[in-house]
Amino acid sequence: MKIIVENEKCIAAGQCVLSAPDVFDQNEEDGIVILLAENPSDDLTDNVEEAAALCPGRAIRLEK
Repeated sequence: MKIIVENEKCIAAGQCVLSAPDVFDQNEEDGIVILLAENPSDDLTDNVEEAAALCPGRAIRLEK
């Protein structure tokens, strides 16, 4: 799986970080998402899919 983050769509809600903290972080200044792992390990798939589904700005896309 490959993760694509569109920072301009991010509204800094932090749902991604709560769902997958090994894959996402937030900028301390504005809260915008920071992608830590573009191609996370398979054991994180469920967490990443949840993060994408919960993102209110639809800033996270997944390619399989």
